[in-house]
Amino acid sequence: MNGTIRVGNLFGIPFYIHPSWFLVLGLVTWSYSSGLAAQFPQLSAGLALLLGLMTALMLFASVVAHELGHSFVAIGQGIDVKSITLFIFGGLASLEKESKTPGEAFWVAIAGPLVSLLLCGIVTAIGVTTTASGPLAAILGVLASVNLALALFNLIPGLPLDGGNILKAIVWKITGNPYKGVTFASRVGQIFGWVAILSGVLPLLFFGNFGNFWNLLVGFFLLQNAGNAAQFARVQEKLTGLTAEDAVTNDSPIVSANLTLREFADERVISGQNWHRFLVTDDDGQLVGAIAVDNLRTIPTALWSETQVKEVMRPITESTTVQSDQPLLEVMQLLEQQKLSVLPVIRENGVLVGILEKAAIIQLLQSRTQPNPA
Repeated sequence: MNGTIRVGNLFGIPFYIHPSWFLVLGLVTWSYSSGLAAQFPQLSAGLALLLGLMTALMLFASVVAHELGHSFVAIGQGIDVKSITLFIFGGLASLEKESKTPGEAFWVAIAGPLVSLLLCGIVTAIGVTTTASGPLAAILGVLASVNLALALFNLIPGLPLDGGNILKAIVWKITGNPYKGVTFASRVGQIFGWVAILSGVLPLLFFGNFGNFWNLLVGFFLLQNAGNAAQFARVQEKLTGLTAEDAVTNDSPIVSANLTLREFADERVISGQNWHRFLVTDDDGQLVGAIAVDNLRTIPTALWSETQVKEVMRPITESTTVQSDQPLLEVMQLLEQQKLSVLPVIRENGVLVGILEKAAIIQLLQSRTQPNPA
């Protein structure tokens, strides 16, 4: 995770905090402690600060509960939740993959706001039934109103907010195309982003008022993330229907395990091929290992003619290969997750097809983006 701090697990889900969260925690604590001190002068400064900190922590606990709502529904659909992260704008549950149907996507998206509305109702009921008064009543009122605001804000129908994911699911259901749903919801998110930016910039320009500065930050957040979602959806759509075999590099660096090191050097290295690592196959064409040019240095040159490639090669595990019929989008995500640039592609029977390079996927995307000549 970029710059985040892992603080443990929540129900088996890795839990992270971004450093910006501590700044927000301090500001929220100061704000609410100052408000309580002004509203209830009988409170000592230390008690007001403690109550402010407790309020801030309960507010962030509400954000975590919101994200757990998304997470539990996703887990119920067989989707792994990679992490939950608290950051300056709230929380984020990172899911392994998308839901399979628009109906399932709808329930994952709406689960968070429903949890926030439920918490608002529970806290309000506690305040009413217990006839709480004084600082306790004030804290309960803050918790109820913030959970209500959290639900309503996230229901704004634009990505990356929950409302945008709900809108995406609806458009997906109507059109039958999940990428059209993402594109439409992203555009709506960008519109709300510009509205938020203008609501922050105009008072600043005309009146010197910084009161809506938070709107400016939220606007940039919406604009950037909505744009990223739309861009990724376009990539997904272009890769739909393609498999790993479609992006295999022509004339991939493959050598027979039975070649001698001298033959390997003459045919593959000295002949001018620029590869530094070659995949090794047996007589049936199955992948059995890999050999790097640097491995030749471990064997004296005088022994090259009597030493075979299979004696020097390194084994390759199944975890570092992909099946030829595996969707190319999954392969691209695998390359990104494992920070790889190359993967061997094999058939179900273990026969090697060739190598797949990240650069080849990019070239394939570019070729599919270019208009066809008339």
